[in-house]
Amino acid sequence: MRHSERHRTHRVGWLRAAVLGANDGIVSTASLIVGVAAADATRSSVLVAGLAGLVAGAMSMAAGEYVSVSSQSDTEGADLERERQELATDADNEHSELAAIYVTRGLEPDLAKQVATQLTAKDALGAHARDELGISDTLSARPVQAAFASAGSFTIGAVLPLLLVFFVPRAALTWAVSGSSLLFLALLGAVAAHAGGSSIGKSVIRVTFWGALAMALTAAVGALFGTTL
Repeated sequence: MRHSERHRTHRVGWLRAAVLGANDGIVSTASLIVGVAAADATRSSVLVAGLAGLVAGAMSMAAGEYVSVSSQSDTEGADLERERQELATDADNEHSELAAIYVTRGLEPDLAKQVATQLTAKDALGAHARDELGISDTLSARPVQAAFASAGSFTIGAVLPLLLVFFVPRAALTWAVSGSSLLFLALLGAVAAHAGGSSIGKSVIRVTFWGALAMALTAAVGALFGTTL
């Protein structure tokens, strides 16, 4: 009977971008709303600031993820092209290099050579990409996927505190947005930890601490400058 194990490494690319986007959406939008509200701005001003922050943040996240992951993808592509050329011009040395990698991982030299020979015969570039360069289909850079995941999750995260502006009385807006955003962050941390198979408690504490700090500092700035400008 075949035993099927459930691993989560295939989620690394989109999960990182999605969690980062949602966390930034909640923290930055909630902080912006809290900061503007603490400066005694009108509800319409708070709403405009929140909407502007949502659009600007989503586009910034998409652009930032696309550019950074594209750089990673370009580097991977350059390494693969270099490896392809070396396989074409110096196959024997590349075979020895691959066998040496397997020896360092615990195989006997003769067995390492056999493994290298068989993997090279099946997919030489794939074997070197995986075992020499650490590049695989699961963990390879995907710029478009990362950009959409990050922008989409940022928007979802930003909408949560922004909706409160419509329904919460102006006098209670600061505390309502702060409290609910911490709850949203805790839920995000729990979901992300569950999806990644890590500690839920540690994840929840981490995201709520930094979210609370960001909102507290922004509220302080709004209260300070709102009374002096």
